[in-house]
Amino acid sequence: MSGAAHVPSAKPTLAIIGGTGTLGSGLARRLKAAGYPVIIGSRSADKAREAAQAIGAQGASNADAARAGEVILVTVPWSSQAQILDEIAPHVAGKLVVDTTVPLVPPKVARVQLPPEQSAALAAQQRLGPGARVVAAFHNVAAHKLQTDEPIDCDVLVFGDDPKDRESVVALAAAAGLRGVHAGPLVNSVAAEALTSVLIGINRSYKVDGAGIRITGIGG
Repeated sequence: MSGAAHVPSAKPTLAIIGGTGTLGSGLARRLKAAGYPVIIGSRSADKAREAAQAIGAQGASNADAARAGEVILVTVPWSSQAQILDEIAPHVAGKLVVDTTVPLVPPKVARVQLPPEQSAALAAQQRLGPGARVVAAFHNVAAHKLQTDEPIDCDVLVFGDDPKDRESVVALAAAAGLRGVHAGPLVNSVAAEALTSVLIGINRSYKVDGAGIRITGIGG
């Protein structure tokens, strides 16, 4: 009808920064299949467009993806986090930013090595400033498993200072075929980031293909 009010989509547009990597592309694939509009971001816009075409999504530079996205997922290595956050910072004020970064420092990635800020998520919040609503999640799921259609026996711990923002990310986890669990404020993200190194060590010791975690005693 002419003059009708615009009704926003129930599912926000997701910008997946670093979306050509294993974690980012796996999340992009699953979330696109769940009906979310997805923009894959990369330092190379051409590479992003190529990856996006494979799943029927859009591709762009990291900055352009962050500008267009309503919810931003940062799926980049620790070594690139600061540079890429600086790139997208002008475009994320007021937006929900989901940081998945784990501070792994090669070659000893099975040893916990946390940054001076205590966690990569707290470092992200500090770098992006108070205008961005940072939530931390998706640390303990094996990225390569997201590339398949198989169920993943793993919970996702979700950290953030606003319970409503955490709930939004719990919903994203469910859409990706995982169970999201409210795990408290952003400062608690140190637990999941450290646990990733522990899981890498467990994978090596027990020769398993991507150990995950499961929280017992809660429904769902």
